[in-house]
Order: sequence, then structure tokens, then C-alpha cells
Amino acid sequence: MRLTALVATATFAFDQATKLGILFGLDLSRGGEIEVLPPYLNFHMAWNYGINFGLLSGEAATTRWLLIAIALGIAAWVWLWVRRDGASRPAQVAAGLLIGGAIGNVVDRLAYGAVADFLNMSCCGIENPYAFNVADVAIFAGAAGLVVFAGKPASGGGSKGPRGGKPVRKTP
Repeated sequence: MRLTALVATATFAFDQATKLGILFGLDLSRGGEIEVLPPYLNFHMAWNYGINFGLLSGEAATTRWLLIAIALGIAAWVWLWVRRDGASRPAQVAAGLLIGGAIGNVVDRLAYGAVADFLNMSCCGIENPYAFNVADVAIFAGAAGLVVFAGKPASGGGSKGPRGGKPVRKTP
């Protein structure tokens, strides 16, 4: 579980550092846009009061606290799930990404009342109107990683027989 905690801490720190840099270093807190590698990557400040793509958005305090509670609940559940199941290293990394990203967005909601989104990517004549942040990328990558790596044994080998005996070999 140290690996999960380390990845979660690093993800959280990187997310918060990028947000602080955007909000206070580049002073985009009131809105604005900086073209970084147009049209592929731009910094475009947006305050997200909801979840992905602004779903469930609303500046109501109840929505804010509900989303904080859901994020903390999911992070706690993932932590306990990975810990209980003795997850593989890739699953522990995925869990750390998801937990660190979720906590990063919770801190935004507590500090600012909304999540600071600033990354905007477009390509090939398609203009993306949405912004996201490092935490969002980590949450997505962590969730995808858990789908792929969860349930795989922590220490290689085949399936074990009853009471952890020798691997069961199936003959054709």
C-alpha cells in the first residue's frame, strides 16, 4: 500500500502545483486563455461546478458538498478495495492515480467552491470547447488501470488450488 500512497501523494502534489501555477503564476483565475501549442494544447481557464463536461453543475452548496462526499467515498472505497485484495503493483499505481486525482479535485471544491480546469486540447479541425486538469487525467487513467489490472494476482503465478496450494494445471 506504500506504492498506492506514494502515487496518490505525487499525483495530488503535481495536480495542485499545476493549478497554483495557472491560477496565481499565470493569473488565469478570472478567465482567459494562453495558446501553448495551438490548436493542440491551450490553457483555457474554466471553473467546473459539476462533474465531467459540467454535468450536475450548479453553484448550490448542496451540489458542492454532495460531490465532495462522493469523491471522498470513492477514494476511500478504492483504497480499501486495493488494500483488501492484495492488488498487483499496476493496480496499486492505478488506485494511487485515481485517489490522488480525486483528492486534488476535492481540495479545489473546498478552497474555491469549484474545480479549476485549464487544459484544452483540439485537433484535426475539431474544436474542443471543454477544459480539464491533471486530476481529471489521473482519475481517468486510474479508473482505466483498475479495470485492466484489478483482480490480477499480486505475485504472478497461475490460479491456486484450495488453501493456497500448488497452482492448478489443466490438461487438454
